[in-house]
Parts: sequence; structure tokens; C-alpha cells
Amino acid sequence: MAGNNEPVTSPDQRKPTNRKVAYTVTIAGIITMIAYLFGNHEGRVEDLWLLFTAGVLAIGLAADWLMVRNGLRE
Repeated sequence: MAGNNEPVTSPDQRKPTNRKVAYTVTIAGIITMIAYLFGNHEGRVEDLWLLFTAGVLAIGLAADWLMVRNGLRE
């Protein structure tokens, strides 16, 4: 391909994600989903989906934290 001036880099040369920001955004998302439980809706299906999604985010956050803590992930 002509005109492709993008340098070739390996994955370890890329700037890592700021873990503190990622954790903060995830926790904010969990809090927001739990806050949505308190509204003027009558059905419980929405509540179950919100709790399920918040739970998946919390499990992912805890798994990442444990992997970093145990040295399995940078």
C-alpha cells in the first residue's frame, strides 16, 4: 500500500491503559446502574438486567484487580 507511513510497533511498545482511570470509570458505571434501580418504572425485568450488567462489570473489575495483584497481568 502506497502512502502508509504508520510505524510498525509491537504490542509491548504501545502506551498501556491508565488502570486508575479504567477502574474509576467502571465503578462509576456500576454506581450509575444501581442508581437506575430507583425510578418510576413498575416492571422488574429492567432491574434484573441492570443488576446483571452491574454484576458482570464488578466481576470483571475484581478479576482484573486480582490478576494485577498476583502478577498475572501488567
